[in-house]
Amino acid sequence: MRVAFISDLHGNIHALTAVKRFLSENIVNQVIVVGDLVGYGASPGPVIDFVRREGWPVGLGSSDLRVAMEFGEREGRKGIADQVLQWTKKTLAPEQLEYLRRLPPGGRLMTPVGKVRYFHGSPHDPEQRLDLMASERELEDLAEQLSARVIVVAGSHVPFMRMIGDTTFVDPGSVGLSLNHEPGADVAIIDCIGRKPKVMLHKVPYDYSSSAFDIMAWNLPAVIADVIRTGRMT
Repeated sequence: MRVAFISDLHGNIHALTAVKRFLSENIVNQVIVVGDLVGYGASPGPVIDFVRREGWPVGLGSSDLRVAMEFGEREGRKGIADQVLQWTKKTLAPEQLEYLRRLPPGGRLMTPVGKVRYFHGSPHDPEQRLDLMASERELEDLAEQLSARVIVVAGSHVPFMRMIGDTTFVDPGSVGLSLNHEPGADVAIIDCIGRKPKVMLHKVPYDYSSSAFDIMAWNLPAVIADVIRTGRMT
């Protein structure tokens, strides 16, 4: 069983389209989105519609939460992300907002190697990011609590994999706004066969210039275009 995990699409339709082509050439049994369909990018509506058409399971991300639900708002925030989220709220159609509101906090998948759990932040809070560099004991306790052989989380925008005992922890990185100093869309493919899962982290090239142009055309913060082109936050 081969599963692709993608996350932090962040309204980047050019990156998402490239990922779809990549996955058509690297056959998988399932594609799962670990949250944040919206935020930063200039095409939140098309990204939501794309994922809905594909029928991919999606977990609620922190940006999705803050766009779709009033209790996701935080007073006094005026950063770049918040500027784009306010713009996104005005851009999305009512049915797209309703889709975000109905997203579950995460999910689980039974595979030949055991249970896979995925969620954007922590098991019950997409805004509480799980630190994959935490102590082994802390992560061991979480794995035991969840009874999972694979735990997939997101939000860092940096692809990462760590083995703790019999459990594999994975952050697939970001499709729409990767921050590992290399432009492109991040994809994690996990082979859930044999005695233990095998994780492959991929960087998929796409038309960064078009994504950056869309940012500027919608008068969104120019720094986002720079991040898309460079893969780093300056």
